[in-house]
Amino acid sequence: MSCYLISEIEWLDTEPMKRYLPLVALSKEKYGGRYLVRGGNPRLLEGEGNVKRMVVTEFDSVEQAMRWWNSPEYAQAKAIRQPVTKCRVVLVEGDIERELPDA
Repeated sequence: MSCYLISEIEWLDTEPMKRYLPLVALSKEKYGGRYLVRGGNPRLLEGEGNVKRMVVTEFDSVEQAMRWWNSPEYAQAKAIRQPVTKCRVVLVEGDIERELPDA
């Protein structure tokens, strides 16, 4: 079952992005990740606060996403990103049928 990795990221120093972006893209590709949204122009339609850069990546399964998340390839990219960002990352399964209440 597909799953989606949703990241909201604020770069405090954009210079490291030049090293991070190619590494993260290659690592996601190796583990079957496909970008659906990368940056864009986020608009808050409900709720409070500022919306930062959004990235949505699809993986074939939670297991595949977690293999990527814990991979040595992503560890290298993560080490570049973490000191210079404020970031929230959520992994969500894509099976909406399972979530619907019984009628």
